Amino acid sequence: MAIAAFSASALTSCATANAQSVQASQPVKAVYHLTTGVETAAAALNNIQNHLNADPKARIVVVTNGPGIDFMLQDAKDSRGREFSSIVSTLAGRGVEFRVCNNTLTTRNISPDKLLMEAKVVPSGVAEAANLQAREGFVYIKP
Repeated sequence: MAIAAFSASALTSCATANAQSVQASQPVKAVYHLTTGVETAAAALNNIQNHLNADPKARIVVVTNGPGIDFMLQDAKDSRGREFSSIVSTLAGRGVEFRVCNNTLTTRNISPDKLLMEAKVVPSGVAEAANLQAREGFVYIKP
């Protein structure tokens, strides 16, 4: 019996170690969900830069809805007068994806052509964030 218990324990440990090894080799997938204005966006974009500096292989998707889309509008600026287009372009160049809620665009009567070119319009920001978590294994970050 002691041998059987040891063997089961050893197998469990090996399986756990193997699963952890596979997980460690997979890039971290994170969805940053922005639902508030440009001040939150400025801080979130800084966090994303820091995230990528610490983990360059991370896969990051920014999902925006409500006032969270404001930084994705052409000519949007932070409180210091700096346009968001530069940092969004830089992050997109590092693989970050930016998704904007069509429901918000429709409700606010904003044409998609007013968005930065890096934006991808999705039907619903909330549904997009949920799908990334539930179906694609993304961790959820709410700045």
